[in-house]
Amino acid sequence: MIQQRFCLAEYARPLFSDRVAMGWADPTAPMPRLMGDEVLAIEQASAKRAREFAAGRAAARSAMDQLGHMPRPVLHGDDRAPIWPAGLTGSITHTDHDALAVVTDDPDILALGLDMEPATALEPNLWPVICTQNDLLWLAGLGPTQRGNFARLVFSAKEAVYKAQYQISRCLIDFHALDLTPDLATGRFVAQLQQDVPNLPCGTRFDGCFSILSNSIITAVEIRRA
Repeated sequence: MIQQRFCLAEYARPLFSDRVAMGWADPTAPMPRLMGDEVLAIEQASAKRAREFAAGRAAARSAMDQLGHMPRPVLHGDDRAPIWPAGLTGSITHTDHDALAVVTDDPDILALGLDMEPATALEPNLWPVICTQNDLLWLAGLGPTQRGNFARLVFSAKEAVYKAQYQISRCLIDFHALDLTPDLATGRFVAQLQQDVPNLPCGTRFDGCFSILSNSIITAVEIRRA
């Protein structure tokens, strides 16, 4: 786990700008203490889900500490999206073995989106659910053995964009609301909104980054004030 933590710190942190802090926690470890009304979120949760939730909050508090903030609760609303303390914004993600959180207090950063997925091929029957026609054309240009893994990248990137845009729009969108253009050479992607949502018109562009490790795909989006 020490090696995995080192890899995440080395490769995931540079996906964001300097005013964004990143924390890590282990969801397989004994559950860390929750703060305040965070405990209400896991009243009906399974043990696994409770550990994942607590690890995400521990990672968020680690990031707060790096920014010089006292640890504070990160509650969630009826939509299950994190409710960040005043003056902060961030994003949380986890897999079975790692929880990551990013937090910023920079007022010029309107929203952050972070997603982490296992670096395994996405089942072909899910590609049309996740991908627009343009996304499928991009996948078709790759080698047959690569397509499943990069379909997983498309999924992760859209998840990161969704988390970021939701902080601004508070609007649920599906995968087909975003066209994705990854650049495998630079580790960057562009996602373009295909419909109007509150505060974000059709055609809005989101710029993101990604890192592909041996066992994880990590994607990141940072929306800054114009």
